[in-house]
Amino acid sequence: MIDASVLVVGAGAIGGVTAAKMTGGVRRVAVLDANQEHVERMRAGLDLDVLGEERRVDLEAHAGPAELEGPFDFALVTLKAPHLEAALEPLAEGGLAATYVSLCNGLVQERIAGIVGAENLVWGTVEWGSTNLGPGRLAQTTRAPFVIGEPDGRTRDRTRLLAEVLRAVEDVRLTENIRGQVWSKLLVNSSLSGLGAVSGLLYREVMDDPEGREVALALWREGYEVGMAQGLTLEKVLGVEADSLVLRGPEDRGRVEEAIEVVMGYAGATKASMLQDLERDLKTEVGVINGAVVDRGREHGVETPVNARVVELMHAMERGERRPGQDVFGDLGERIRGA
Repeated sequence: MIDASVLVVGAGAIGGVTAAKMTGGVRRVAVLDANQEHVERMRAGLDLDVLGEERRVDLEAHAGPAELEGPFDFALVTLKAPHLEAALEPLAEGGLAATYVSLCNGLVQERIAGIVGAENLVWGTVEWGSTNLGPGRLAQTTRAPFVIGEPDGRTRDRTRLLAEVLRAVEDVRLTENIRGQVWSKLLVNSSLSGLGAVSGLLYREVMDDPEGREVALALWREGYEVGMAQGLTLEKVLGVEADSLVLRGPEDRGRVEEAIEVVMGYAGATKASMLQDLERDLKTEVGVINGAVVDRGREHGVETPVNARVVELMHAMERGERRPGQDVFGDLGERIRGA
């Protein structure tokens, strides 16, 4: 039993699976989620599918911070970007956690730091995938590590304890370059999650389509070039170096195809969280994912036309003006050829 208390803030696909797998291996695990029906079902027993192996896990679940008795050693933040302030401000004001851990998609770390205090925040990424099947039902679909690190590059006692806690769920890698790791993960989210959402496909299905593969590689290259323009040292993600998926010419094709095979081995079965949002008529996180690539590209003089078009398509789908489908590959291909 790991001697730590953990609050999971947001019990969606990633947060709910994390809390369920951690329960029983960590002294105290509690969940905070705004969906009352989901909370009630978790209390009665969350139905969890881990790569086809099913189990039921009773969770300490709460619908609001007023119900919580703290403090907690860690608050794992697995929220969607639109809900960060509403959920975290009461926790920070109440002093309910000693350390917050950003496990969110996209570039939201500085925003979270502004709420909870930069000195109280550890950064992290999640490389494994999961799917929200409805209230009280979640599935883990792929296996891969967490990556965590302090933004100043130092490893502290709290970081080592956090790694021990997270290993109750999946493997963990500690890094002294978490900023580079966050951008490498953003490449995955902007190219595979963004494209999976607007096409309505799993990651593997995107890459199996020749047009889809071309667009995904174009998105990856744009994001990679923006990362380089920022002076970042990008880290390995999903088993490959970030530059191994940068296709500049025919001579790169063999290396890129080998890297795709490795990435799909880790994440091919992933259903994009933004696609899950679209299916539930929810706002997506495209603004802090593909939109972040566009914004940083503009700041550093790097053109990102394919990412910009993904943002436009996603917003059209959020408004109900268009539906996810493979026809987007042709649309996005025009941006590549026009670049």
